[in-house]
Amino acid sequence: MAIRWFAPTDSPKERKLIVKLDLLISNINNAYVSGMKEDLNLNGNELVQFQTMYTVGAVIGQLPFMFLLTHVPLQWLIPAVDVLWGLFTVLQFRATSAGEVMGYRFLVGFFEAAFYPSIQFMFGCWYRKDEISRRAGIFYNGTTLGVLTAGLIQAGTSARLHDVHGLAGWRWMYIICAVITIPIGILGVFVIPGTPAMPNRIVLSQADIDLSISRLEAAGHTTSEKFQWKSVGKVVRNPIFWALLVILTLFWNSGGAQASGAYLLWLRSLNRYSIPRINELGTLQPVCGIFFVLATAFASDLLVGPVWALTGGHIFNIVGLAILVVWDVPEGAKWFAFMTNFAAASTSTVVFSWINHVMRHSPAQRSITLIIGAAWAQSSTAWVGLLTYPTVEAPRYTKGFPFGIGMSVALILLSHPLSWWMDSRE
Repeated sequence: MAIRWFAPTDSPKERKLIVKLDLLISNINNAYVSGMKEDLNLNGNELVQFQTMYTVGAVIGQLPFMFLLTHVPLQWLIPAVDVLWGLFTVLQFRATSAGEVMGYRFLVGFFEAAFYPSIQFMFGCWYRKDEISRRAGIFYNGTTLGVLTAGLIQAGTSARLHDVHGLAGWRWMYIICAVITIPIGILGVFVIPGTPAMPNRIVLSQADIDLSISRLEAAGHTTSEKFQWKSVGKVVRNPIFWALLVILTLFWNSGGAQASGAYLLWLRSLNRYSIPRINELGTLQPVCGIFFVLATAFASDLLVGPVWALTGGHIFNIVGLAILVVWDVPEGAKWFAFMTNFAAASTSTVVFSWINHVMRHSPAQRSITLIIGAAWAQSSTAWVGLLTYPTVEAPRYTKGFPFGIGMSVALILLSHPLSWWMDSRE
C-alpha cells in the first residue's frame, strides 16, 4: 500500500496549505557517563535526583500554559521559553556540586516544560484526526534526533575538548547545546504558524487562515476560544478528562527504563568502551526510536487508529523489559532489549494526537487537558523514579523493569475499552 500524505477529499488548495504547515512546523544522561560523576564527586542516587529535580521544575512550569496557550501568540510564547531554556542549559557548565546541578536542572525543566504540550496543542489547532499523528511523529523525531545529536556532541567534546580552557568534556556539551538552542528559539518567531485564532501573519496569508478554519470546522473543530476559569470546572466534571488522565499516567510511567539512562549505564558497567565510544553507542537507541516513532504514528493515521498503534508500540516495550528482568541472557539479547526501550516513548505522538482529537470541540478545554494531564502524569514519575530506578541499582533495575512492564500491560488493557467508551459518548 502506498503511503498516503493527504486525504483523497483534500482539494489542491488544501494540499498546498498542508504542505506549507508541514514545512513550518516540521542531556543529562550523556553528561553523567562522560565524567560528571567523577568531576563533581557524585555517588549514590544523584543521577535519579537530577532527573527528579528536572521533573519537579517541568511540572510547575507547565501549569501557567493552561492560560497562556489561548491568550498569547505561540510564535512569541514558544521562542521565549526556548531561549530561557537555552540560557539555563549553558549555565549548567558552571556547576561545582550536585546541589548546584539540581538547581539548574529545576530551572531547565521549568522553562522546557511546556514546549512539547504547546507544540502538540498547535498541531491540534491545524490538523484533523486522520493527518495529525504522522506530522506530530515527524516533528517528534526532531526531539529524538536531539537525543542522538547530544550523544554525538558529547562523544566529540569528551574526545576533543576535554580540559580545553580547563573545562571537562561534559561541561562543553552544555555550552554547545545552548549555542545551538538559543538561535533556533529566536528563529521560531519567523516560522511557528501560531494558531488560527492568533496566526503568524509573517508566514500565513488571510486565505491560508480562512481555508484552515473552514476545513477544521467541517471536521468538528472549534478554532477560537479563550481560557476562562470556568473552563477548568467543565473539564474536571467531564469523565473523559479523567480517562485521558489515566492513559497519560500509564504512558509516562511505562518508559522509565529509557528515561533512567539504563542503557548508557550498562555500557559503562561493561568496562569495555572509552567515554567517547559509550556516547557514540548511546546514539543507537534514539536511532531505533526514530523507526518506532514513524511506525506508530503512520499506523495510527493510516492503518489501525491510535489504540492499536499504542498496543503495538507497548508490546515491543514489554518484550524488551521482560528480557531485562531475566537479565542473565546472551549479550545480544540485552542489546535487543535496550534498543526497544524507546518503544514506549515513541507512542507519545499517538497519545497526544488522540487527546487533541477527543477534545477538538474546545481549545480552552484542550489546553487544560494537555497541560494538566502532562503535568500530573509527569509529576508521578518524579517520585516513582526514585523508588523504581535508584541509580545504586544501575544498570539492572530489579524494581523498575517489572514496573515498566506493568504500566505497559495496564495501558494496553485499559486503552481499548476507554476508547470504545469515549467514542460511544460522542
